[in-house]
Amino acid sequence: MTEPADPGSEAAGIGAARPGAIVVAGGRATRLGGIDKPGLVVAGRTLLEHAVAAAESVADEVVVVGPEVQGGPVAAIAAALPRLSADLVLVLAADLPFAERLVAALARADVADADGAIVVDGEDREQWLAALYRTAALRDGLAALGEPAGAPLRRLVGGLDLVPVAVAPGEALDIDTWEDYERVR
Repeated sequence: MTEPADPGSEAAGIGAARPGAIVVAGGRATRLGGIDKPGLVVAGRTLLEHAVAAAESVADEVVVVGPEVQGGPVAAIAAALPRLSADLVLVLAADLPFAERLVAALARADVADADGAIVVDGEDREQWLAALYRTAALRDGLAALGEPAGAPLRRLVGGLDLVPVAVAPGEALDIDTWEDYERVR
């Protein structure tokens, strides 16, 4: 099992060059009855506000992609990427109640010799929508995919060399069901 990063560690991190950020705020929320999932309130702020604040803590350029872009997270990344100029891109889902903690952990990851870094939860599951990616790797992957709408995110980023960033159990929770929401309210 991957151990959580030491909050006081002196890893190289993202360094002085701040990444761009894509906040993925679309989706149908079918398991939640189609509600506006990013609009759910946790700790006095919407999930979208948590995600944007987390992104702004490390990125100079933040692009929020909402439900107007259909076709899933790969389509959202494809829509936002041309608007960013940074060499690294934070990709963050808008349904992560602990987004600030995840981004802080990612910011400490040493990605100098990798394609990026990815949050890994307490059960060693990768959270593809809480990750830093090299912009060039995303562009190359999108070009190889062709049509991004409906493409699985794993197909875009699954082959990349990503540094695992372990977080404490429960920190990588994304809100997919009412039970998930009740756990963090």
